Amino acid sequence: MYPKMDQRKMQKMMKQMGVSTKDIPAEKVIIFTKDKKIIFDKPQVTETTMMGQKTYQLAGNYIEETKEIEIKINEDDIELVVAQTGVDKEKAKNLLEKNKGDIAATILELQK
Repeated sequence: MYPKMDQRKMQKMMKQMGVSTKDIPAEKVIIFTKDKKIIFDKPQVTETTMMGQKTYQLAGNYIEETKEIEIKINEDDIELVVAQTGVDKEKAKNLLEKNKGDIAATILELQK
């Protein structure tokens, strides 16, 4: 942080200001978001407490895994595609799955 500052002096100043830090020996940290997972393997984790609030800082290598979102095709969607395009239910269902449930894209593809 400050290259010429003594580490002990820095810790003493932080303690006087009510800030404390400690390292947490973590093996793995996983962050789940709406559409992916971020996985840190053997990260360096630091817990900082300031004014009663804890903050965690992660450092290290990570990988991202995207989640596969399961699309549920309901019968009404299939019927709508069949009514608009005249194809059979099986073909309508297969194309809806291919287009991840997007009815408009499925109808446009079938009308080509």
